[in-house]
Amino acid sequence: MKSNKLLIGILLVVLVALAACAPAAVTGGGTSNEPVPQISVVGSGLVYITPDIAYINVGVRSQADTVAAALELNNTQAKAIKETLMGQGVDEKDIQTSSFNVYPQSDYDTQGQIVRTYFSVENNVYVTVRNLDSIGKVLDAVAKSGANNIYGITFDVQDKTEAQSSARKLAIDSARTQAQELAAAAGVELGEIIMINSSLGYTQPYTGYGKGGGGGEGALSPAVPIAAGQMQVTSDVTMSFAIKQELP
Repeated sequence: MKSNKLLIGILLVVLVALAACAPAAVTGGGTSNEPVPQISVVGSGLVYITPDIAYINVGVRSQADTVAAALELNNTQAKAIKETLMGQGVDEKDIQTSSFNVYPQSDYDTQGQIVRTYFSVENNVYVTVRNLDSIGKVLDAVAKSGANNIYGITFDVQDKTEAQSSARKLAIDSARTQAQELAAAAGVELGEIIMINSSLGYTQPYTGYGKGGGGGEGALSPAVPIAAGQMQVTSDVTMSFAIKQELP
């Protein structure tokens, strides 16, 4: 008798557990796990802005038979370049050392034998030019003062906030328009927004301006033509809209 009661008790516990694990029926106030029908689109926005700042790398490479002599020569030339930059209106805080290297070099004859060993010192500075009208004169002046490493110019805009906002709005408008056109073509009505993802990008105008070797007086034209052009600020937005209902 006790065994029967124990068996009935175990069966009741099992039935209760199974009932708890069973999926609940979906009622009028419940939710369903079925995927929501939706339309997904990608919108793009593009805004053009005019650069108001530029960055250049300039420097000097010096060579001598000893490290001490190469350093002394390089220090003299680097000081002249810095003074020239400041004389052209570049603030001292906008002149920053970007690299400094000292390394040995060797010259070889036709038989591969070393005929000379000497040392090279390179000192390059990263320069921020805030007056774009003067950039051509700045480049010419530093070349004449002894700079023999002059790298490309990168243009930029200090504050892109407004342009970024405009590009996002254009991208959202583009995405919404596409979604509405698709919904109308499919004979359905758009519902609420389910998802938005956005990203920003930039295309910077770049002026290739490279020079190496000798440098010195008259190395460049006295009027170096530099055009800042325009930058592109882009925004891509992915949006998903629920399909509300079929149109009558």
